[in-house]
Amino acid sequence: MTEIVREFVGLPSPLVGRAGAGGHPCQGVYHRPAGTPPKTAFIATHYNIDFAEHYLAEHLAERGFGFLGWNTRFRGGEAYFLLDHALAEIGVGVRWLKERAGVERVVLLGNSGGGSLMAAYQSQAVEPNVTPVAGMRPVDAIADLPAADLFVALAAHSGRPEVLTAWMDASVTDEADALSVDTALDPFNPENGPPYSAEFQARYRAAQRARNERITDWALAKLDDLKGTRARDALFNLHRTWADLRMVDPSIEPSDRRPNWCYQGDPARANYGVFGLGSLCTLRTWLSMWSLRTSQCVAAPHLARITVPSLVVHATADECVYDSDAQAVFGALAAEDKRLEFIKDGHYIPESRPQAADLIAAWVRDR
Repeated sequence: MTEIVREFVGLPSPLVGRAGAGGHPCQGVYHRPAGTPPKTAFIATHYNIDFAEHYLAEHLAERGFGFLGWNTRFRGGEAYFLLDHALAEIGVGVRWLKERAGVERVVLLGNSGGGSLMAAYQSQAVEPNVTPVAGMRPVDAIADLPAADLFVALAAHSGRPEVLTAWMDASVTDEADALSVDTALDPFNPENGPPYSAEFQARYRAAQRARNERITDWALAKLDDLKGTRARDALFNLHRTWADLRMVDPSIEPSDRRPNWCYQGDPARANYGVFGLGSLCTLRTWLSMWSLRTSQCVAAPHLARITVPSLVVHATADECVYDSDAQAVFGALAAEDKRLEFIKDGHYIPESRPQAADLIAAWVRDR
């Protein structure tokens, strides 16, 4: 077995200072094989999930690579996420790899929701395009980000606004009432399915998009109302976001996934629980991350600026990332050298991590 060195890395942010208790805003763990420092390293970051001890870190370190599981200050703080701030703090990690760890080639690993985040990073690094959310100042630190050399999307969603909208319960009639429901659109009303008719699916998808747009209208109006007051932003709750029809009806986009299941278990139960995607937001976080109209966390425009060699790995038994997501990510990439691979496993590839590491390591070495 290769001896793995694990180094805690805590670094300043160009935007905020250290916490009063002493913690750095940017933190992670660098995994590498003992001995000669590797010349190629991965960096993986998510919007809010702690990736410091990412499940592939040790596997890729055993295969001779460095792996920085990296967190911005938004780890565990999704409600306050701002894209431009997060990109600046990912840049801190990339610079550390190149300037302090002795790495010559950096591979962006866009895993799960982090797929669109890391795509946005590379996009901004090669062609600056990200602008501040409404009422915020430009972030100078994102004007000159160090670009990466390769891009890997692993079990990646196609974008933050897209995934939330696809999971939204379209039958919500009152955003302030978690139990409000239009029975004609209720996916858990047996009269509607499953199986769901093509007509119901079309109505449901249109109603999901309309719900997202209503929330955006409300958030923009609320920000206008706050002008001239002592408040610059406000918190709100988002209810019922485990209601993608594909979670319930396996005949829609058939795959190796478990039927009637999502990341939180039974969709009907999860949908009325308190652990949902975007369940707590500020007005500006909604506009920055979740809104179909205003969010810059939509993956496709960023993927269209990625020309470095790119690999997309899709887990065919993923509970909530579907083949269409993988195909969309692959199709949107501008890289001439790009590849799409499949692994039969769930979202966190619990049974196939060595196989995934072998696949990714071989692809990187070939380049």
